[in-house]
Amino acid sequence: MTEPEKAPEKRRRLSGTRLVVAVAVAAALASAAVTALLVNIMERKQEAKNPFYRVVELDDTITDPAVWGKNFPLQYDGYKRTVDQKRTRYGGSEAVARTPTQADPRSVVAQSRLEEDPRLVTMWSGYAFAKDFREERGHAYMLDDQVFTQRQQVTQQPGTCIHCHGSVYVPYKKLGDGDLIKGFEKMNQMPFAEARKRVEHPVSCIDCHDPSTMQLRVTRPGFIEGIAALKASQGVPDFKVNRDATRQEMRTYVCGQCHVEYYFKGKEKRLTYPWAKGINVDQIMAYYDEDGHADWTHALTGAKVLKAQHPEFEMYNQGIHAKSGVACADCHMPYQREGAMKVSDHHVRSPLLNINRACQTCHKWSEAELLQRAETIQTRTFQTRNIAMDALVDLIHDLERAQKAGAPEESLAKARDLQKRAQFYLDFVEAENSMGFHADQEAVRILSNSINFSRLGQNALRPEK
Repeated sequence: MTEPEKAPEKRRRLSGTRLVVAVAVAAALASAAVTALLVNIMERKQEAKNPFYRVVELDDTITDPAVWGKNFPLQYDGYKRTVDQKRTRYGGSEAVARTPTQADPRSVVAQSRLEEDPRLVTMWSGYAFAKDFREERGHAYMLDDQVFTQRQQVTQQPGTCIHCHGSVYVPYKKLGDGDLIKGFEKMNQMPFAEARKRVEHPVSCIDCHDPSTMQLRVTRPGFIEGIAALKASQGVPDFKVNRDATRQEMRTYVCGQCHVEYYFKGKEKRLTYPWAKGINVDQIMAYYDEDGHADWTHALTGAKVLKAQHPEFEMYNQGIHAKSGVACADCHMPYQREGAMKVSDHHVRSPLLNINRACQTCHKWSEAELLQRAETIQTRTFQTRNIAMDALVDLIHDLERAQKAGAPEESLAKARDLQKRAQFYLDFVEAENSMGFHADQEAVRILSNSINFSRLGQNALRPEK
């Protein structure tokens, strides 16, 4: 009779024991989970504090990006992807196969802009660009494409060209016995082929980063001198870019080292950025008027004319993004997350190929909507560019006919001067890599002025009544 009374008591003891064990296990699991979480947080915080693991010691003599890449593999992987060729609607490049030769071993090039628009041949008649001009490719090709362009066969190019086609910081220092500017001056005066022998790589890590701190820095003398001249024109004397620029400014200045308008000054072929009066097209034109520089004499008209190079920095500075404090790197090298780290994308390319990270960080619209907006600006610019191109070609042909007909020299001189202006203004938009997007209203203003110069030039050739 006593057994039935003991059984419930035993079951209660067993149940109590199980509960205690379950609570203990749960507590242990919870403790383990919390510990794991804390460890993970600490690891991520530590990872974020240490942006790289020092595999090799870097110094101010190492040009090879592969060596830098041992410490920065994510950035180096992006850098290597600049071999990609992909065009947008109004820019970029597509891979065009070619048969390698001994003189030119390239098996792939970009599409010819001269074949796409033969009016460019007329515009640049007598200049090397009328011989060979192709769509720009990524940084990986910047040195080879300059070495093997047919423009090298048309004219004797100076070593100055290497300034923006190779990693020149170490070669300049060696050539100048440690003095960057002296090395720059010496290489400018060399034949291009001789200067090329002193350069091993296209743009490299050392051109934009201090190897001891990884801070951004400007190393190219053309920009160092050009930005000082620009700042002086704005009332800021003795501007030292690596001392005085803000970090956000440097995220544009390192790109502006090469993506600019420039010319080779004097018999020394000193690379000069014409910014002493300012950097919009009117101020640069005024600089050239005062300086008297001309790039070449037009073969069809005899006009002393100018070829705009690639004034991205100048045009960007006239646009809404620059006015809003957005740097080149924000759109062309947007940040990406790798674990807890924030890494700049070194696969430098058009933002239109990377809208998600390049544009949507600030603009809360769909990718399709943002692409449509950008292409609308570019289409309108392209249409205006075509009108300006037709007007310029009309002026050039009118000048040819007027010369053959024996028009007064005064009329011809006035028309040639207007040709120079029409051509430079048109080229300022044509050569700039954004088809107006960097500063859309400024681009249309410049093209409208170009059209006006062409029509005024035609009027100058009309016989007086």
